[in-house]
Amino acid sequence: MASQQRRQFLKKTAAFASVASLLSPGALRAALTTPWGDGELLVISDGHLTLPPSFIAPADTDPDELQALLARYNLPVDRSTPDCNIALWRSADRLVLFDVGAGPNFMPSAGQLLANMEALDIDPGDITDVVFTHAHPDHLWGLVDDFDELAFPEANYYMGRAEWDFWRAADTLEKMPEERKTFVVGARNRFAYLEDRIRLFDAGAEVIPGIEAIDTAGHTPGHMSFALHAGSESVVLAGDAITHVALSFERPDWPSASDHNPEQGRHTRRKLLDRLASDKSQLVGYHLPHPGLGRVAVSGNHYLFETG
Repeated sequence: MASQQRRQFLKKTAAFASVASLLSPGALRAALTTPWGDGELLVISDGHLTLPPSFIAPADTDPDELQALLARYNLPVDRSTPDCNIALWRSADRLVLFDVGAGPNFMPSAGQLLANMEALDIDPGDITDVVFTHAHPDHLWGLVDDFDELAFPEANYYMGRAEWDFWRAADTLEKMPEERKTFVVGARNRFAYLEDRIRLFDAGAEVIPGIEAIDTAGHTPGHMSFALHAGSESVVLAGDAITHVALSFERPDWPSASDHNPEQGRHTRRKLLDRLASDKSQLVGYHLPHPGLGRVAVSGNHYLFETG
């Protein structure tokens, strides 16, 4: 009973936060909804990140080239504020969430998933499945609510085996750069809630009927993207394999500061872009401008992200 009362309090708090965001300047767009398969695909905002310019491009990048490229997209060079787009697939018998957002303890500009779900009248207790792309804070730390309980208590949880093993390995904390050691501590803290619930899978697996796991390692050692198949149509949830609306497409071979293995990340990014352009699949990018839904087109020796 106490747990139920706490959850009712949390729902009221989330509802208040949602109303407050709607009343504030620059309020976030809560979601996009589009038909998919026998149900619908929603892309719900978790807010946005605020990152230093070192996350935009490599340090040796020609500043004039970078500024000209970003200017074409009306993007600043002194900061990066990528959106956080969380996909939710509602089918006839399932409600599948892909990643859980940042929660309240990562960045004040993120962690708005529960509030926006409340605004959409989606009960976290109705989520049947949670599928993780990887275990970075903005994708994992929303696993636990303000009362240190699972935010999605009735869900089945799925993560790639390589990702799960990496964050739990004995030497991961020691080898991680100092500025990212909190990522390891935070991941292990959340993993403790999943020890008896997690379902591990390998690349190529059908995680849930209609959902294919795609190996997109590089951003993290076990990063996965997912293809949702419905008949002859597919939509790929790229996670952080593709992160920037300008650089990831027009300069896919530039290394990304956010990748654990930049060289592998570059290879993975181009391979995934080639697949998306060839298959003409739709794409949802976690950090592309909200709602992050579009397609990949080839333009010369690079790519473009097309919406509409």
